[in-house]
Amino acid sequence: MKLRDLHTLPQLRDSLSYLYIEHATLQRYRQSVEYVDELGRVAIPIASLSVLLLGPGTSISHEAVKLLAQNGCTIVWTGEDASHFYAQGLGETRKGHRLLQQAALVSDPRLRHEVARRMYAFRFDETLDPDVTLEQMRGKEGVRVRSAYQHIGRRYGVKWHGRRYDRGNWDAANPINRAISAANALLNGLCHAAIVSGGYSPGLGFIHTGKQLSFVYDIADLYKLEVTVPIAFQVVALRAENIELEVRRRCRAQFTEVKLLERILPDIDALLQITQDTMPDYDADGALPGPLIQDTGAQAETEE
Repeated sequence: MKLRDLHTLPQLRDSLSYLYIEHATLQRYRQSVEYVDELGRVAIPIASLSVLLLGPGTSISHEAVKLLAQNGCTIVWTGEDASHFYAQGLGETRKGHRLLQQAALVSDPRLRHEVARRMYAFRFDETLDPDVTLEQMRGKEGVRVRSAYQHIGRRYGVKWHGRRYDRGNWDAANPINRAISAANALLNGLCHAAIVSGGYSPGLGFIHTGKQLSFVYDIADLYKLEVTVPIAFQVVALRAENIELEVRRRCRAQFTEVKLLERILPDIDALLQITQDTMPDYDADGALPGPLIQDTGAQAETEE
Protein backbone atom coordinates (compact mmCIF):
# COMPACT_ATOMS: atom_id res chain seq x y z
CA MET A 1 0.00 0.00 0.00
CA LYS A 2 1.48 3.33 -1.03
CA LEU A 3 1.55 6.41 1.13
CA ARG A 4 -1.14 8.21 -0.87
CA ASP A 5 -3.65 5.41 -0.12
CA LEU A 6 -3.42 6.08 3.62
CA HIS A 7 -4.59 9.67 3.20
CA THR A 8 -7.92 8.42 1.84
CA LEU A 9 -8.41 5.69 4.45
CA PRO A 10 -11.88 6.16 5.94
CA GLN A 11 -12.04 7.28 9.56
CA LEU A 12 -14.34 4.65 11.03
CA ARG A 13 -15.84 4.75 14.47
CA ASP A 14 -15.84 1.82 16.90
CA SER A 15 -12.87 0.10 15.25
CA LEU A 16 -14.69 -1.00 12.11
CA SER A 17 -11.68 -1.14 9.82
CA TYR A 18 -8.54 -3.02 8.91
CA LEU A 19 -5.36 -1.89 7.20
CA TYR A 20 -2.94 -3.95 5.09
CA ILE A 21 0.67 -2.72 4.83
CA GLU A 22 3.71 -4.12 3.08
CA HIS A 23 7.27 -2.96 2.30
CA ALA A 24 7.32 -0.23 4.94
CA THR A 25 8.46 0.57 8.48
CA LEU A 26 6.08 1.18 11.37
CA GLN A 27 7.32 3.12 14.37
CA ARG A 28 5.90 5.07 17.28
CA TYR A 29 5.86 8.86 17.15
CA ARG A 30 4.53 10.42 20.37
CA GLN A 31 1.08 8.86 20.87
CA SER A 32 0.64 7.60 17.30
CA VAL A 33 2.12 5.01 14.96
CA GLU A 34 3.77 6.22 11.78
CA TYR A 35 3.95 4.49 8.42
CA VAL A 36 7.31 5.23 6.76
CA ASP A 37 8.44 4.38 3.23
CA GLU A 38 10.49 5.98 0.46
CA LEU A 39 7.74 8.54 -0.19
CA GLY A 40 7.64 9.90 3.34
CA ARG A 41 5.65 9.27 6.50
CA VAL A 42 2.09 9.51 7.73
CA ALA A 43 0.28 8.78 11.00
CA ILE A 44 -1.96 5.69 11.09
CA PRO A 45 -5.38 6.19 12.75
CA ILE A 46 -4.93 3.29 15.19
CA ALA A 47 -7.87 4.35 17.35
CA SER A 48 -10.19 3.50 14.44
CA LEU A 49 -8.49 0.25 13.48
CA SER A 50 -9.43 -3.21 14.61
CA VAL A 51 -6.89 -5.21 12.59
CA LEU A 52 -3.46 -4.30 11.24
CA LEU A 53 -2.30 -6.77 8.59
CA LEU A 54 1.47 -6.76 8.06
CA GLY A 55 2.62 -8.12 4.72
CA PRO A 56 6.13 -8.91 3.41
CA GLY A 57 8.94 -6.40 3.81
CA THR A 58 7.39 -4.80 6.89
CA SER A 59 9.32 -3.81 10.02
CA ILE A 60 7.63 -2.69 13.23
CA SER A 61 9.18 -1.31 16.40
CA HIS A 62 8.60 -2.59 19.93
CA GLU A 63 7.01 0.71 20.96
CA ALA A 64 4.64 0.64 17.99
CA VAL A 65 3.45 -2.87 18.91
CA LYS A 66 2.93 -1.75 22.52
CA LEU A 67 0.84 1.25 21.50
CA LEU A 68 -1.28 -0.81 19.09
CA ALA A 69 -1.97 -3.35 21.85
CA GLN A 70 -2.98 -0.60 24.26
CA ASN A 71 -5.51 0.63 21.70
CA GLY A 72 -7.03 -2.82 21.19
CA CYS A 73 -5.75 -3.22 17.63
CA THR A 74 -4.90 -6.81 16.74
CA ILE A 75 -1.73 -7.28 14.69
CA VAL A 76 -1.68 -10.11 12.14
CA TRP A 77 1.41 -11.09 10.15
CA THR A 78 0.39 -12.27 6.69
CA GLY A 79 1.74 -13.24 3.28
CA GLU A 80 1.56 -11.05 0.19
CA ASP A 81 -1.89 -9.51 -0.34
CA ALA A 82 -2.95 -11.10 2.97
CA SER A 83 -3.10 -14.46 1.20
CA HIS A 84 -1.50 -16.42 4.09
CA PHE A 85 -1.72 -16.18 7.86
CA TYR A 86 1.50 -16.52 9.87
CA ALA A 87 0.99 -15.14 13.37
CA GLN A 88 -1.09 -12.78 15.48
CA GLY A 89 -0.67 -10.48 18.46
CA LEU A 90 -2.47 -10.60 21.79
CA GLY A 91 -6.16 -9.74 21.92
CA GLU A 92 -7.77 -6.90 23.82
CA THR A 93 -9.48 -8.61 26.74
CA ARG A 94 -7.85 -10.37 29.72
CA LYS A 95 -11.04 -12.10 30.84
CA GLY A 96 -11.35 -15.86 30.51
CA HIS A 97 -15.08 -16.59 30.92
CA ARG A 98 -15.76 -16.96 27.20
CA LEU A 99 -12.79 -19.28 26.73
CA LEU A 100 -13.87 -21.46 29.66
CA GLN A 101 -17.39 -21.89 28.28
CA GLN A 102 -16.11 -22.43 24.73
CA ALA A 103 -13.81 -25.20 26.00
CA ALA A 104 -16.67 -26.83 27.91
CA LEU A 105 -18.91 -26.82 24.83
CA VAL A 106 -16.31 -28.13 22.41
CA SER A 107 -15.29 -30.93 24.81
CA ASP A 108 -18.79 -32.42 25.08
CA PRO A 109 -19.85 -34.22 21.83
CA ARG A 110 -23.55 -33.52 22.42
CA LEU A 111 -23.05 -29.81 23.13
CA ARG A 112 -20.59 -29.49 20.25
CA HIS A 113 -23.18 -30.97 17.90
CA GLU A 114 -25.81 -28.50 19.13
CA VAL A 115 -23.49 -25.56 18.42
CA ALA A 116 -22.77 -26.92 14.93
CA ARG A 117 -26.52 -27.15 14.26
CA ARG A 118 -27.01 -23.55 15.38
CA MET A 119 -24.21 -22.46 13.06
CA TYR A 120 -25.88 -24.23 10.13
CA ALA A 121 -29.21 -22.59 10.97
CA PHE A 122 -27.48 -19.19 11.17
CA ARG A 123 -25.94 -19.58 7.71
CA PHE A 124 -28.83 -21.08 5.81
CA ASP A 125 -31.92 -20.17 7.85
CA GLU A 126 -32.81 -23.85 8.13
CA THR A 127 -33.26 -25.79 11.36
CA LEU A 128 -31.85 -29.30 11.11
CA ASP A 129 -33.25 -32.37 12.82
CA PRO A 130 -31.34 -33.08 16.07
CA ASP A 131 -30.53 -36.57 14.77
CA VAL A 132 -28.56 -35.25 11.77
CA THR A 133 -24.90 -36.26 12.10
CA LEU A 134 -21.99 -33.91 11.54
CA GLU A 135 -21.12 -35.79 8.35
CA GLN A 136 -24.67 -35.34 7.03
CA MET A 137 -24.57 -31.70 8.08
CA ARG A 138 -21.35 -31.12 6.14
CA GLY A 139 -22.88 -32.84 3.12
CA LYS A 140 -25.90 -30.55 3.23
CA GLU A 141 -23.62 -27.55 3.68
CA GLY A 142 -21.57 -28.53 0.61
CA VAL A 143 -24.68 -28.72 -1.55
CA ARG A 144 -25.97 -25.35 -0.32
CA VAL A 145 -22.60 -23.62 -0.80
CA ARG A 146 -22.03 -24.99 -4.33
CA SER A 147 -25.52 -23.91 -5.33
CA ALA A 148 -24.95 -20.43 -3.87
CA TYR A 149 -21.67 -19.98 -5.76
CA GLN A 150 -23.34 -20.95 -9.03
CA HIS A 151 -26.24 -18.58 -8.36
CA ILE A 152 -23.92 -15.65 -7.54
CA GLY A 153 -21.83 -16.43 -10.63
CA ARG A 154 -24.89 -16.25 -12.86
CA ARG A 155 -25.94 -12.97 -11.22
CA TYR A 156 -22.65 -11.31 -12.18
CA GLY A 157 -22.04 -13.14 -15.42
CA VAL A 158 -18.94 -14.95 -14.19
CA LYS A 159 -18.45 -18.61 -15.07
CA TRP A 160 -17.94 -20.82 -12.04
CA HIS A 161 -16.14 -24.14 -12.36
CA GLY A 162 -15.46 -24.87 -8.70
CA ARG A 163 -13.07 -23.88 -5.94
CA ARG A 164 -9.62 -24.71 -7.30
CA TYR A 165 -6.31 -23.10 -6.44
CA ASP A 166 -2.74 -24.06 -5.57
CA ARG A 167 -1.61 -22.46 -2.31
CA GLY A 168 2.00 -22.74 -3.48
CA ASN A 169 1.33 -20.98 -6.79
CA TRP A 170 -0.99 -18.03 -6.24
CA ASP A 171 -0.84 -16.68 -9.80
CA ALA A 172 -1.81 -20.04 -11.32
CA ALA A 173 -5.38 -19.75 -10.01
CA ASN A 174 -8.05 -18.23 -12.26
CA PRO A 175 -9.29 -14.70 -11.43
CA ILE A 176 -12.40 -15.72 -9.51
CA ASN A 177 -10.52 -18.16 -7.28
CA ARG A 178 -7.86 -15.54 -6.55
CA ALA A 179 -10.54 -12.98 -5.76
CA ILE A 180 -12.36 -15.35 -3.39
CA SER A 181 -9.12 -16.30 -1.64
CA ALA A 182 -8.11 -12.66 -1.17
CA ALA A 183 -11.54 -11.66 0.15
CA ASN A 184 -11.77 -14.61 2.53
CA ALA A 185 -8.26 -13.97 3.88
CA LEU A 186 -9.40 -10.48 4.92
CA LEU A 187 -12.57 -11.89 6.47
CA ASN A 188 -10.50 -14.45 8.39
CA GLY A 189 -8.33 -11.66 9.75
CA LEU A 190 -11.33 -9.65 10.89
CA CYS A 191 -12.99 -12.66 12.54
CA HIS A 192 -9.69 -13.62 14.15
CA ALA A 193 -9.38 -10.14 15.66
CA ALA A 194 -12.92 -10.29 17.06
CA ILE A 195 -12.38 -13.78 18.47
CA VAL A 196 -9.19 -13.00 20.37
CA SER A 197 -10.44 -9.57 21.45
CA GLY A 198 -13.49 -11.22 22.97
CA GLY A 199 -11.41 -13.78 24.84
CA TYR A 200 -12.27 -16.84 22.75
CA SER A 201 -9.72 -19.34 21.50
CA PRO A 202 -9.18 -19.33 17.71
CA GLY A 203 -8.18 -22.99 17.87
CA LEU A 204 -11.27 -24.55 19.50
CA GLY A 205 -13.55 -25.09 16.52
CA PHE A 206 -16.92 -26.81 16.40
CA ILE A 207 -16.97 -27.77 12.70
CA HIS A 208 -13.34 -27.26 11.73
CA THR A 209 -10.72 -28.89 13.93
CA GLY A 210 -7.02 -29.58 14.31
CA LYS A 211 -5.61 -26.12 13.57
CA GLN A 212 -4.96 -23.03 15.66
CA LEU A 213 -7.43 -21.21 13.41
CA SER A 214 -10.27 -23.75 13.45
CA PHE A 215 -12.73 -21.46 15.24
CA VAL A 216 -11.76 -18.59 12.92
CA TYR A 217 -12.82 -20.72 9.95
CA ASP A 218 -16.08 -21.65 11.72
CA ILE A 219 -17.00 -18.01 12.28
CA ALA A 220 -15.79 -16.67 8.92
CA ASP A 221 -17.99 -19.24 7.17
CA LEU A 222 -21.03 -17.56 8.73
CA TYR A 223 -20.51 -14.43 6.62
CA LYS A 224 -18.84 -15.54 3.37
CA LEU A 225 -21.96 -15.91 1.26
CA GLU A 226 -23.28 -12.59 2.54
CA VAL A 227 -20.12 -10.49 2.22
CA THR A 228 -16.94 -11.77 0.61
CA VAL A 229 -18.13 -14.16 -2.12
CA PRO A 230 -20.40 -11.58 -3.83
CA ILE A 231 -17.58 -9.03 -3.71
CA ALA A 232 -15.18 -11.48 -5.36
CA PHE A 233 -17.62 -12.08 -8.23
CA GLN A 234 -18.27 -8.33 -8.58
CA VAL A 235 -14.56 -7.57 -8.93
CA VAL A 236 -14.00 -10.29 -11.53
CA ALA A 237 -17.06 -9.14 -13.49
CA LEU A 238 -15.56 -5.63 -13.62
CA ARG A 239 -12.29 -7.06 -15.02
CA ALA A 240 -10.27 -5.06 -12.51
CA GLU A 241 -6.60 -4.67 -13.39
CA ASN A 242 -5.44 -5.53 -9.87
CA ILE A 243 -7.91 -8.04 -8.45
CA GLU A 244 -6.45 -8.24 -4.95
CA LEU A 245 -6.27 -4.46 -4.49
CA GLU A 246 -9.84 -3.95 -5.68
CA VAL A 247 -11.07 -6.80 -3.46
CA ARG A 248 -9.44 -5.19 -0.42
CA ARG A 249 -10.97 -1.82 -1.23
CA ARG A 250 -14.48 -3.19 -1.64
CA CYS A 251 -14.23 -5.50 1.38
CA ARG A 252 -13.23 -2.60 3.61
CA ALA A 253 -16.26 -0.63 2.48
CA GLN A 254 -18.61 -3.60 2.82
CA PHE A 255 -17.34 -4.60 6.28
CA THR A 256 -18.20 -1.08 7.37
CA GLU A 257 -21.53 -1.00 5.55
CA VAL A 258 -22.83 -4.19 7.21
CA LYS A 259 -21.23 -3.27 10.58
CA LEU A 260 -19.52 -6.64 10.65
CA LEU A 261 -17.34 -6.11 13.72
CA GLU A 262 -20.36 -4.96 15.71
CA ARG A 263 -22.05 -8.26 14.85
CA ILE A 264 -19.34 -10.91 15.23
CA LEU A 265 -19.01 -11.11 19.02
CA PRO A 266 -22.77 -10.91 19.73
CA ASP A 267 -23.32 -13.60 17.08
CA ILE A 268 -20.71 -15.87 18.69
CA ASP A 269 -22.18 -15.27 22.16
CA ALA A 270 -25.61 -16.24 20.86
CA LEU A 271 -24.39 -19.34 19.02
CA LEU A 272 -22.47 -20.55 22.07
CA GLN A 273 -25.17 -19.30 24.47
CA ILE A 274 -22.57 -17.59 26.62
CA THR A 275 -23.80 -16.74 30.10
CA GLN A 276 -23.26 -13.47 31.92
CA ASP A 277 -19.70 -12.72 32.95
CA THR A 278 -19.23 -12.84 36.73
CA MET A 279 -15.43 -12.68 36.73
CA PRO A 280 -13.48 -9.75 38.21
CA ASP A 281 -12.60 -6.93 35.86
CA TYR A 282 -9.23 -8.18 34.62
CA ASP A 283 -9.30 -5.67 31.79
CA ALA A 284 -9.03 -2.85 34.32
CA ASP A 285 -6.24 -4.63 36.20
CA GLY A 286 -4.45 -7.23 34.12
CA ALA A 287 -2.24 -8.27 37.08
CA LEU A 288 -5.22 -9.02 39.36
CA PRO A 289 -5.00 -12.66 40.55
CA GLY A 290 -7.93 -14.89 39.70
CA PRO A 291 -9.80 -17.32 41.97
CA LEU A 292 -8.64 -20.92 42.35
CA ILE A 293 -10.63 -23.82 40.90
CA GLN A 294 -12.97 -25.36 43.46
CA ASP A 295 -13.66 -29.09 43.64
CA THR A 296 -17.28 -30.10 43.06
CA GLY A 297 -19.37 -33.26 42.93
CA ALA A 298 -18.01 -36.70 43.77
CA GLN A 299 -14.43 -35.52 44.22
CA ALA A 300 -15.44 -32.96 46.82
CA GLU A 301 -17.48 -35.55 48.69
CA THR A 302 -14.54 -37.93 48.73
CA GLU A 303 -12.27 -35.31 50.23
CA GLU A 304 -14.75 -34.70 53.03
